[in-house]
Amino acid sequence: MQNEGRLFQSSYPKSFRDLVGKNGVITMQGEQQRKLHGIASNMMRLEQLKFHFLKDIQLVMLRSICNFSDDQVIVLQDVCRKVAINLMVNQLLGMSKESEIEEMAQLFSDFVDGCLSLPINLPHFAYHTAMKARKRIVSKINSTIERRRTEGGSEDVGNGVLGRLLDEESLPDEAVADFIINLIFAGNETTAKTMLLAIYFLAQSPEALKKLQEEHDALKKATAEDILSWQDYKAMPFTQCVIDETLRLGGIAIWLMREAKVDVSYGDFSIPRGCFVVPFLSAVHLDENIYKGALSFDPWRWTDPENQEKRNWRSSPFFSPFGGGARFCPGAELARLQIALFLHYFVTTYRWRQLKEDRMSFFPSARLVNGLQLRLTRRTEAP
Repeated sequence: MQNEGRLFQSSYPKSFRDLVGKNGVITMQGEQQRKLHGIASNMMRLEQLKFHFLKDIQLVMLRSICNFSDDQVIVLQDVCRKVAINLMVNQLLGMSKESEIEEMAQLFSDFVDGCLSLPINLPHFAYHTAMKARKRIVSKINSTIERRRTEGGSEDVGNGVLGRLLDEESLPDEAVADFIINLIFAGNETTAKTMLLAIYFLAQSPEALKKLQEEHDALKKATAEDILSWQDYKAMPFTQCVIDETLRLGGIAIWLMREAKVDVSYGDFSIPRGCFVVPFLSAVHLDENIYKGALSFDPWRWTDPENQEKRNWRSSPFFSPFGGGARFCPGAELARLQIALFLHYFVTTYRWRQLKEDRMSFFPSARLVNGLQLRLTRRTEAP
């Protein structure tokens, strides 16, 4: 990861590149990739989180997860996917209408399903359906761009990242569409699954759940508003431990794809130029020589002084849930904010009981086989 563009370069099959777009930050190489990565990082820096995203995320949470009825049964995987696409479409495209969000959710569901399918572009195959979904998504993005140019930055047209991208950067429309698709693809499924797995692990650890609820009940009591402030967000130390432990144990980006640009010697191995290398991040995250009880969910491990250096997810070689180097995830801080706020509203609004045993599957990505079926009980007040 630290030798991007020198010893190794990011590399994906042509079928995947055709889906996510040739102008996106995921597939671009060299100077253009650095430019797009810089734009994405700038759009999602801390100042933007405080003033553009914090309130919008919470309004989506209040609308999406706080209205389930008492004793309602949900499949949490479906709920988290809907919340995540709602967040991404709202923040990137400025869309807030339910009908628009539902349509984009279905299109991106078809799109994601095709990314790990056989690349057969014929009717009734997942890849073909995904390519059709891509065309529809590009059309909707272009339509939003045109509306913004003709109507200005009104609320109906959207003031998300797309609006700032058009105002502040000079990219052709084709590159803008690929850029937005890349950000939604990278941020949607990963955030949804991390929200899901956090609740799954907490359900297996009553002590951690109790500690998390106490932290968020205290925050809820301390504020007279439904909307938390940035100071409230920064006052969630145990929540950050839960997020880090979820990312370590159930990280979504468990492997990467790289291609050797030159002949590389690594230890006793010789990697010829042009060979594919697949580093498994989870092989480090789950290594008993690095983390005691590596296969156990233990948020308290991140309060141990000996793990503080490992915990620096921006640069640590032992904890890389957001990648590293030139392709470090530009939305890492945004993702953590979304997950923390999701946990706040979920644990302060509901108690729950798991209805069916679930099990983890780690390949090709971390997932729960049954989607975590829960029966919810509304909390009338914090204890």
